[in-house]
Amino acid sequence: MRLHSAKVPQIAAEMVGALTSGGDIESESPKEVGLDIASVLNQYIRDEQEVSAQAKDMVAARGLPQTEYNRIRKLVAEERKIKLGEDAIDYLLDQLIEMLMHSANVDEIFSEDFVLRRKMRDPLRRQFAEDEEIEQQIRGQLKHVQEGSAVWEVEYRRMTEEIKRRKGL
Repeated sequence: MRLHSAKVPQIAAEMVGALTSGGDIESESPKEVGLDIASVLNQYIRDEQEVSAQAKDMVAARGLPQTEYNRIRKLVAEERKIKLGEDAIDYLLDQLIEMLMHSANVDEIFSEDFVLRRKMRDPLRRQFAEDEEIEQQIRGQLKHVQEGSAVWEVEYRRMTEEIKRRKGL
């Protein structure tokens, strides 16, 4: 599951809207709070890309089969204390709550952490659900190709780029 940088401003705006309209936070500059949220999300994207690149390099350097990529990626993420996959939402929510508590752009927080988490979770879930839908669509079209093979990797990337381009990601 990936977070797409093109969707970050929309997700941040949804989160700020949910928090301010519900009276959970007070801010004189909600746009700045949105930028703070976007910066946390963008940092996660950069971290995830670095983990993926490092895992890819490790697989190549060690001469491991491509099927080991996900395991190595998970190990690299654990080493850097970053959560991936299903745990990514909770990890991001922890980061966002921490940012809200320390942001100079948030004047007051009126709600408990669990309320803030619930309101910020929905935009992230929608994004990850969309990503899961893309993933299943690609895997459905590639079911005739052996996963982990060079052909699978090439076709998977090609189809991912094609779908992202069609969806404006």
